[in-house]
Amino acid sequence: MRIDTHPKTRSAFLTGLGVEVFASGRRQWPDHVKAQVVAETLEPGATVSGVTARYEIMSSQLTAWRRLAKQSKLVLPAVEVDEPVFALVVRDDAMGTTEPEMP
Repeated sequence: MRIDTHPKTRSAFLTGLGVEVFASGRRQWPDHVKAQVVAETLEPGATVSGVTARYEIMSSQLTAWRRLAKQSKLVLPAVEVDEPVFALVVRDDAMGTTEPEMP
C-alpha cells in the first residue's frame, strides 16, 4: 500500500475522517477515529508501524489509545464476521449434583 505524504492530501484524508487539523499542525482526534485506528492494529497481518504510518501518528500515541481501549475507556467498533461464531460450552455434571451427606 502506498501512503500519500503530501500535506494537503493527508490533511484532507484526516479531516474526512473527522479529525480536526489546526494550522499549527496539531490534530484533535474524535474517539470514534481513535477506536478505528486501534481496531486496525488488531486485524490479521496489521502492524503497529504500518498503522502509525497510515495515520501519521507516533507509536507512543497509538500505544496510549490501545491502553485506553484495554481499560474500556475507548470503545472499539464491532468486528464484522462472515460466518457465525460459536463458543464451546463445557458442562461439569459433577458439580452440585451429589446429595449432601447427612451427619
